[in-house]
Amino acid sequence: MEKKADLKAKQEKMKAYKTMLQQKINELLSEAGKTVSEMTNGKENYPDPNDRASLESDRNFELRIRDRERKLILKMQEAIKRIDDGTFGICEVCGGPISEKRLIARPVTTLCIDCKTKQEKMEKLKGE
Repeated sequence: MEKKADLKAKQEKMKAYKTMLQQKINELLSEAGKTVSEMTNGKENYPDPNDRASLESDRNFELRIRDRERKLILKMQEAIKRIDDGTFGICEVCGGPISEKRLIARPVTTLCIDCKTKQEKMEKLKGE
C-alpha cells in the first residue's frame, strides 16, 4: 500500500514541476512578444546621436536578455520531456537521483550536485 502512495506522491510532484515549467515558459514567451511589439511599433527618430546610441544600446541589452530566455525556454522544454519520459530528477552522468532541493532551485538541471561540482572544477582547471 505504501508503494502506491509513494508512486502517487511522485506523480503529483512531477505534475507540479511540469505545471511550473509550463507557466514559466508562457511568461517568458509573453515577455518576448511584448519586446517584439515594442521594437516594431516604436518609430523613434532621435536627431541627437547620443539619444540614438542610448536607444540602440538599450535594444541590444534587451535582445541579449531575450536570447538568454530563449535558451532557458529550450531547457525547460527538455525538462518537460524528461518528466514525460520518466528521466526527470535522474543525473545524466552518474544515474543517481538529483535532490529535490536542487530540482526546486533549478528544475532544468540534468546533474546532481556532486557531478555538477566536479564539472565546474574541471572547467575551472581548463580555464586556468
